[in-house]
Amino acid sequence: MFSFIKLFMLKIPLNLDSELGQLHSIASKLSPALKKIGINTIGDLLWYFPWHYDDLSQVKSIRELVEGELATIQVTVKSIKTYRSWKRKMIITELLASDDTDNIQIRWFRQKFVGQILKTGDEIYLSGKPQKNNDTWQMASPVYEKVKDKPIHSARLVPMYHLSGPITQKQLRFLINKALEDIKIMADPLPVDILNTEKYPWLHEALQEIHFPTDEQKLERATARLKFQELFYLQCKYQLAKQDYQSHSSYALVTQQNLIDKAITNLPFKLTADQNKALGEILADISQKKPMNRLLEGDVGSGKTVVATLAGLNVMASGYQVAFMAPTEILAQQHLITIKKIIDQKYWPEIAIFTRTNCRLADDSNSSKDEMIDKIKTGQVKFIIGTHALIQEKINFKKLGLAIIDEQHRFGVKQRQTLKQKNNDANVPHLLSMTATPIPRTLSLTLYGDLDISLIKTKPLGRQPVKTFLVPEKKRTDAYKFIREKINNGQQAFVICPLIDDSDKLGVKSVTQEYERLAKDIFPDITIKMIHGQLKPEDKEKIMADFRANKFPMLVATSVIEVGVDIPGATLMVIESAERFGLSQLHQFRGRIGRNDKESFCLLFTTSDSGLAIKRLQALSKTSDGFKLAELDLALRGSGEIFGTRQTGLIKLKIAQLTDVELIKKAQVWAKKIISQKKYLSYQDLQNLLKTLKTEMHLE
Repeated sequence: MFSFIKLFMLKIPLNLDSELGQLHSIASKLSPALKKIGINTIGDLLWYFPWHYDDLSQVKSIRELVEGELATIQVTVKSIKTYRSWKRKMIITELLASDDTDNIQIRWFRQKFVGQILKTGDEIYLSGKPQKNNDTWQMASPVYEKVKDKPIHSARLVPMYHLSGPITQKQLRFLINKALEDIKIMADPLPVDILNTEKYPWLHEALQEIHFPTDEQKLERATARLKFQELFYLQCKYQLAKQDYQSHSSYALVTQQNLIDKAITNLPFKLTADQNKALGEILADISQKKPMNRLLEGDVGSGKTVVATLAGLNVMASGYQVAFMAPTEILAQQHLITIKKIIDQKYWPEIAIFTRTNCRLADDSNSSKDEMIDKIKTGQVKFIIGTHALIQEKINFKKLGLAIIDEQHRFGVKQRQTLKQKNNDANVPHLLSMTATPIPRTLSLTLYGDLDISLIKTKPLGRQPVKTFLVPEKKRTDAYKFIREKINNGQQAFVICPLIDDSDKLGVKSVTQEYERLAKDIFPDITIKMIHGQLKPEDKEKIMADFRANKFPMLVATSVIEVGVDIPGATLMVIESAERFGLSQLHQFRGRIGRNDKESFCLLFTTSDSGLAIKRLQALSKTSDGFKLAELDLALRGSGEIFGTRQTGLIKLKIAQLTDVELIKKAQVWAKKIISQKKYLSYQDLQNLLKTLKTEMHLE
């Protein structure tokens, strides 16, 4: 019986998956607050990294103190007392301490426990901003810590964390330090080859140094190792996804050169060199049994849809099917219009649009959803345009040869993988992803590690750059006069607002508010319509169709018109509260105009006096190169802004940055080596970690 009790009382060894309550009673007490910042296990705790460090490593004497300058001193407690102030009834703890050079008076407010922890004669560190009063040094509420071999709150590079609720810096440091001390064995999931070659510290040492750095050099090495680890796992995941997809066979689709040449000749414009090159790469890929996995990346208005459609025509003519998926119903409808301009009318009975609200053939003959599903299954319909529901619903194809995915960043690895089940035979479709969002090369490596990339940078001949101006509030009236002149000449204008409903707290223009103001007060004689994401799909489609037909001259909208919408007569764009959008998103908006040979203008309005906001908007007015703007946005505001949403973020990286160019390249090289040689199969920790990685990588 004694042996059983003794065994029961033995402490269970902690590991990274252990619950926080096993660590200390403080962790149990703070558990609700810790969960709010994503800390549920000891592993989460150790991966909650400091956002900066206070350098308190230089311990000064009292004589060396400078008023108002953060400093650390080592002193001996001479006396300490705690009392309640008679005026405010506040608990105050006063301490008198000294070193060999002088005395100092310390005072803490509402911290009764300080007097219970510190005693006369204790050697302590104090870190704070000193003041001098009547030749006496004083500190108010400094950080304190008893002198010991390894201080964690003072006399070192001290980690500072983002906090929430009742959690204090000292509590978080205490728990992290205890976790590092209590976990005796910590398996390292990085292959030994990498650790030895790159001379990275082992995991336990890296975590120790990033939280409680010995010096700046060791902190730098630990940071590099942990960043690399994060990027390496990401790249391993992509390589495995690519390997998995390409382990299947696809259809070898012979290039119908005469047909493609004829279609290109019949276009009302000449393909650019970039378009021809991209088309050649795609046709070469789909002629192989190995499935294509390619990203077609191009700036707004560069002509990606034309390239994708010509590839789709080749697939149709070879007797196979094409699924062309767009992120919204508006964009799917837009693609159908574009495709009908490119593909000869004799193919229209084999082309269909299939969305939640729209189900018809390109020759405008209607079908019920069940009839359309049957035509797709039997192969009567060969070119199907729709939303991502095309692969999410129970739709099966006879021979899906090519899947085209528009706006790649909204479509994750897991969704791409589902395409494998869409054919009745064992073949998988070739995969062509597209994005109109200019992405810096480093970001492409990180986001699309499993894809080959074709780039279209040049725009079609005859397109004029959109002239962009940052308009001060005092010039607003003049801007409205300018807009009226253009509208009177038969041109059309977009007005973009950040929100749908009024928001005084944010101080930004809303669509409903701006629509009413423009319609009643500014342009009462002009027909204005409004569009936003909360309208019914059929209503949005009707408004866009009427605007495209120039039935009214001004459309007030949210970011619902960000990508793909093509209004040939639109030459004006007004963007309210422009500072609320990322640079790349603003560039996307701007790409909705200037899609003709007329001079076009983008007017940016802002009430912000932020220097950073003005710098970004001025950059937009000076360049029409979306890739340069994406690089700038990545540097200034982070990866989330590439797609206009800082909150969702691009990839949930804890420590790595998408500007860590060399580490990204290094991680990809190692991932390809480890995965291609199947070395990961001998690393159980790496296998386990890869299994736990989320397979969803999109941004919504």
